[in-house]
Amino acid sequence: MPLLGVLFYFSKTPRFIPDPVLKAKLFSITILTVILPILLYYLLKTLRKVDSVYLETTDERKLPLLLNCFIVILVIIRVLPQNEIPELYFFFIGILISTITCFALAIVKFKASIHMIAATGFFMFAVALAVHYKININGTIALMSIILGAIATSRLHLKAHTPIELIIGFFVGLLPQLILLNYWI
Repeated sequence: MPLLGVLFYFSKTPRFIPDPVLKAKLFSITILTVILPILLYYLLKTLRKVDSVYLETTDERKLPLLLNCFIVILVIIRVLPQNEIPELYFFFIGILISTITCFALAIVKFKASIHMIAATGFFMFAVALAVHYKININGTIALMSIILGAIATSRLHLKAHTPIELIIGFFVGLLPQLILLNYWI
């Protein structure tokens, strides 16, 4: 979802961003938010810190969430400092807050839906961009609403989460992005 948010931003923003800068940001974020987490998962699986990609228990979630916090901090500090692209900077601050919150919930043995956290965070960011730049993204909003419903339904159908875990995940993804709007809109 972080990469999707960055791609969405670069495709919708009316700001001019030089092509080499855009490519460098996309390359860096792809490496840090897609490739590195996959490699870390296989490392954790080899070390027997996780049993499967589903991270079914709260104990299995702690280390991957902590590692994800460090990855997001690295993106914030090295790839998207506040003075370059403030919208993306605060998007990643929101991701960091959501990840820390999910980590804290895992410590107290509550398994919030990371799928809902990620999808809702992206959804709120997309809506905020539309409001900020006064662009029409009705199709994206409709599609994301369907996707959010499909995610929630599939997680319930697979018995991966309870309704309360999905609702908490929804708000853990939504609220940080909503609160941070005050800093960049």
